[in-house]
Amino acid sequence: MAVLWLDDVSAGDLETVGGKAASLGELTGAGLPVPPGFVVTAGTYRTFIEEAGIDEELFAAMEIDPEDSAELKAAAETAHDLILGTDLPDSVADEILEAYRTMGEGAEAFVAVRSSATAEDLPDASFAGQQETFLNVREDALIQRVKECWASLFSQRAIYYRQQKGFPHDEVDIAVVVQRMVDADESGVMFTSHPSTGEPQIIIEAAWGLGEAVVSGSVSPDNYVVDRETADVEEVTVADKKLMMEKDAETGETVEREVPDDRREQRVLSDGEIERLVELGRKVEDHYGDPQDVEWAIYDGDVYMLQSRPITTISDPAGVDDRDRQGDPAGEAASTPSTAAAAAGGANGTGATDGGAGGSGDDEVLLRGLGASPGIVSGAVRIVTKLDHLDQVAEGDVIVTEMTMPDMVPAMKRADGIVTDEGGMTSHAAIVSRELGVPAVVGTGSATRTLQDGQTVTIDGDKGTIRRGSAAERGVEEHEPVEAMRPETPVKPMTATEVKVNVSIPEAAERAAATGADGVGLLRIEHMVLSLGKTPAKVIADRGADAYVQELVDGIRTVAEEFYPRPVRARTLDAPTDEFRDLEGGEDEPDEHNPMLGWRGVRRSLDKTDVFEKELRAFQELWEMGYDNLELMLPLVNDAEDVRGAKSIMRDVGIDVDKQRWGVMIETPASALSIEEMAAEGIDFASFGTNDLTQYTLAVDRNNSNVADRFDELHPAVLELIAEVVGTCRELDVDTSICGQAASKPAMVDFLVEEGITSISANIDAVRDVQHEVKRTEQKLVLDSVR
Repeated sequence: MAVLWLDDVSAGDLETVGGKAASLGELTGAGLPVPPGFVVTAGTYRTFIEEAGIDEELFAAMEIDPEDSAELKAAAETAHDLILGTDLPDSVADEILEAYRTMGEGAEAFVAVRSSATAEDLPDASFAGQQETFLNVREDALIQRVKECWASLFSQRAIYYRQQKGFPHDEVDIAVVVQRMVDADESGVMFTSHPSTGEPQIIIEAAWGLGEAVVSGSVSPDNYVVDRETADVEEVTVADKKLMMEKDAETGETVEREVPDDRREQRVLSDGEIERLVELGRKVEDHYGDPQDVEWAIYDGDVYMLQSRPITTISDPAGVDDRDRQGDPAGEAASTPSTAAAAAGGANGTGATDGGAGGSGDDEVLLRGLGASPGIVSGAVRIVTKLDHLDQVAEGDVIVTEMTMPDMVPAMKRADGIVTDEGGMTSHAAIVSRELGVPAVVGTGSATRTLQDGQTVTIDGDKGTIRRGSAAERGVEEHEPVEAMRPETPVKPMTATEVKVNVSIPEAAERAAATGADGVGLLRIEHMVLSLGKTPAKVIADRGADAYVQELVDGIRTVAEEFYPRPVRARTLDAPTDEFRDLEGGEDEPDEHNPMLGWRGVRRSLDKTDVFEKELRAFQELWEMGYDNLELMLPLVNDAEDVRGAKSIMRDVGIDVDKQRWGVMIETPASALSIEEMAAEGIDFASFGTNDLTQYTLAVDRNNSNVADRFDELHPAVLELIAEVVGTCRELDVDTSICGQAASKPAMVDFLVEEGITSISANIDAVRDVQHEVKRTEQKLVLDSVR
């Protein structure tokens, strides 16, 4: 028998019908309101590939190196061709179609066709979102959609993830759920307990239309926090819901439409609807005995349950393995910003004390600098003046160097602390150490000359001090940033303005995802490139173009996979010439008087199209792998001509600029003043890089100590440019965001939220504070509007 009705399925049938169908059958059996449907069993898929004789070739094609994107792509294409190119036996097709026809009630039914793999929705793994779902399917397309669901078991993402999790490809089968469509007026998701803490709070996310808009992350939903015991609504966050998905009345296809203006900021759920959802949530959790993540829909006043799966994040508070929700409020490992101490002249300061008891030598402050990454740690000094010295850095050491470079990242991961002579809060050392969670003090002036190799020191990444001896000798407790800065409550503040996170290196992806951020607002690829030790041209010359593309694919994929399906906005190469000159192959780089004003960003990309095309190839390969959460961002764009040039090259390498999300950085006054023309070129978003925008607006080099006191991101001229861009983009339906250092400043956050920015992207250690600041500002705006 190829088909089982949901009425005849229960949780014990996982191996027969897969996780999704087993859950729907269990809900149906419990008397909960589930739309009727049936399942094409996993055994039907297995019989199909075996009797057709394609099973051995199919699984042999999976014997690849999943880190090789070319092999991964070839394996997925082979599987797709084998399954879709093989006819389904007539007897099986007839049984499926006959079951479908009984659902029509005198008319042709619209159904959802959803994959249900036997290794998805498990307590220790989240495979959901890797296989296909098709909505509003009718009889003429049903068999093809079933086969496409089978083939999606071998998408690039699914192959890669199974191998990462150790699931043998030949032991995972796939069923297909065929279920009557609910043409939802309202829909969303519901967590029956708080997904981070397990507290008896029901979290409901709701939007207009079909729920795919919420699950995919294409719309920011309303958020309702409800006490499960009393059903009291404790908190309501009404989002600006720009888009909705619904069935087209003429074609029957699922289409994306703009939400009418009068409903965009209208609350989706009434109190009565919330009460009914809470009642169902209680029943579902009571039935399973565990907190559940439920998809629901409301049509013509009736509430339907579309899916339920266990919440995987409560046993793992950081929630880094739950990739099944946009903006999942995991966040227990989030940390707060360091309180950077001002550098006391940058000199060595030997002999100074910091108020320590008794003037003990152990309390002696040897150096002061900027506290760039929080935490207090002790360790043996390892002076690094050459890259050859990096091998000498052992676990627990403190790296002391003039300034860090991308080549040093592996050693920085081993170290317990980092100290530099040069650099500020936006230096490589500061950015990378914060992302790695390694305490750091930068800009000391003379650490490499003052400190001795092997000497034990204690660094305080909050106060910016380096003391003689260990913290234990003074009775001071060492603490790493993740633990020390863990918030007292892991509950993620729910905000209408998205709060994202900046990521510089793939190694920081897990820690960044644990913040509960709504996605990545800035992923810099230059650190991936510079860490190769060679210029892009030299890498391509020595190892070939494919090797260079693969390096980019591997790095970006690490972040895109960790955050999936939350969006990851990756910026194409933006490294100044002086950074390339230090690399092998950099001898031909121009010697520029001020590289920050020179040959960098999109202007270099448009000149060196051969290298730029390789970057774009990496993006295209990742999109083909299924990382539809990836967005492309162009740096240092000045005007529409730059955008047209980049868009032309994107098309040349096969990127569908109308399908994929891409946008620009606003880093110069010219780009701010040209936003309307750039929007006309089809950009989806504009993101402020406030470090560059400020220095170019005020003619202040942020790294020049003589004028550093004039560098002010809150200068009225800078704010006016930002406000004009945000206002114009709101009129033109272009998203706006900020990813510069200023995004972590409360005054800037308040300004941006009041202006109506779409998202704010903060440093890893500032995400939680920014979330709270955004929430406070949004609540103030709501109160002001009703007073």
